Amino acid sequence: MNEVQAMKTVILLRPQLKNNGAFANNTYVDFAGWNHARFLFVVGDTDAAVGSGDDSTPPFIEQCDTTGGDYTPITDAELSAVIGTGDDNKLFAIDVDLTKSHKRYGRVNAPTAGTGSNGANLAILCQLSKGAIAPHDAAGMGLEELVTV
Repeated sequence: MNEVQAMKTVILLRPQLKNNGAFANNTYVDFAGWNHARFLFVVGDTDAAVGSGDDSTPPFIEQCDTTGGDYTPITDAELSAVIGTGDDNKLFAIDVDLTKSHKRYGRVNAPTAGTGSNGANLAILCQLSKGAIAPHDAAGMGLEELVTV
């Protein structure tokens, strides 16, 4: 099995367009059994800035012991700036070393778009790697279907 087949991908924010407000259905990832997490921001066409909680705070990752509890920021797990109006069709990532002391669940804090003519197109994925046990099928990798040639 190659390295990419030993990873699991989780959709945290399904692809969507948002103008002036919080993106819908932002969810969490379970870190249990994994040693590394990459939060991947997939930006489409955008004319609105994207941040955490508003359009002036860089997106950051937060953690919690339970899925519905009080989340707290992971130190230094944030982008250097908001995703800007000129960042069309770019990828941004935040890597988290889970071998350090972290809580069980993680998510991006309240992804929020500023105001633009059209808004911001965004999806957020989390790629989990270096698992205690590698997944052995598509479902274990977070996929609906896997074709290997």
